Amino acid sequence: MVSMQQQLEEIRRGSVELLLEAELHKKLARGKPLRIKAGFDPTAPDLHLGHTVLINKLRQFQQFGHEVIFLIGDFTGLIGDPTGRNATRPRLTPEDVQTNARTYQEQIFKILDPSRTLIEFNSRWLSNMPLPKFVEVAAQYTVARMLERDDFAKRYKSNQPISVHEFFYPLAQGYDSVALKADVELGGTDQKFNLLVGRQLQESYGQEPQCVLTMPLLEGLDGVNKMSKSLGNYVGIAEAPDAQFGKIMSISDELMWRYFELLSFRSLGDIAVLRAAIADGRNPRDVKFELARELVGRFHGAAAAEQAQAEFIARFSQKSLPTDLPLQVLAAVDAGGEGLVAALKATGLAASNSEAVRKLAEGAVRIDGEKVQDRARRLSVGSEHTLQIGARRFARVKIVKIEKPR
Repeated sequence: MVSMQQQLEEIRRGSVELLLEAELHKKLARGKPLRIKAGFDPTAPDLHLGHTVLINKLRQFQQFGHEVIFLIGDFTGLIGDPTGRNATRPRLTPEDVQTNARTYQEQIFKILDPSRTLIEFNSRWLSNMPLPKFVEVAAQYTVARMLERDDFAKRYKSNQPISVHEFFYPLAQGYDSVALKADVELGGTDQKFNLLVGRQLQESYGQEPQCVLTMPLLEGLDGVNKMSKSLGNYVGIAEAPDAQFGKIMSISDELMWRYFELLSFRSLGDIAVLRAAIADGRNPRDVKFELARELVGRFHGAAAAEQAQAEFIARFSQKSLPTDLPLQVLAAVDAGGEGLVAALKATGLAASNSEAVRKLAEGAVRIDGEKVQDRARRLSVGSEHTLQIGARRFARVKIVKIEKPR
């Protein structure tokens, strides 16, 4: 097994908070494999690169010889995580949850070793929990403590309704750690409250409390907002190789380093060498090629990644798109960039927003040669793109930020 110091260095990589590090020292010092848990509610059918920040960290623990538990929250997904919500989350149907859960199982093994991964479903211990048992669990936490949670507190102070069932969510997630006897639980920074509930419930049930490792929420392609399918700033694990490659190449040079740290399997030393190479004059685009090849290769294989790069170069380096287009500067009030629909109208490629939406649905719109149909897609501040509708209508745009008038 890798030395404790080496493990700690890699565990800290990219993380935000490790609670409590002294406790993790003690657990590792015993020299026995730890039980590492991360939970994912199957609220959508596809995972994206933002989800893989946690999955990559699970992989690290797995490589150190620890037992990794990929927990699918098929029961908690029916409740709906209230984290970051200013209103009650719409509840999913059992059919939705089960359909999404099946796709998760297929996608995670692009990263994790199937032979060394335990997949669990929290419906196994939660769906048939007797009411007296649930009352016992609920008795371990107070309403006052629940209202300390930031999103609940804000909703309570602003007279926004909080459904009683939303209090069940952190209790159910916390009890998962009791049921699995977790030594360490991973989660995004927005999950800290829930992860700490797990620690308290474990102590209440006579278990050694789990350590908590929080990871940052990965910024999407716009470099501002959390990666999200609803915002159109995501790279899906199941997307086609050329789509993944083109999206990764569209990120800013600054955001590239964030992706290297949280998504690449390269060592921090290797990444430092790449930084130094750019400082010495290497083209940042060539380094971004390396990142895009690695990530596309992870999900589709090396050959598909090489082909995606070749197609990307054919579209741009070999000037498949017009090169004499005048540059139109579009001012975005939102720090998240300009919406694609608005950009198509502003450049004159579409006469109206409704025409832009229709052309997207027809598959007639391309960004930098890549077909796009997502009406929520945004063009990030500072980026330049060639927009296209049909075979002959083009516009070259640059997105800049303006301040909102006071």
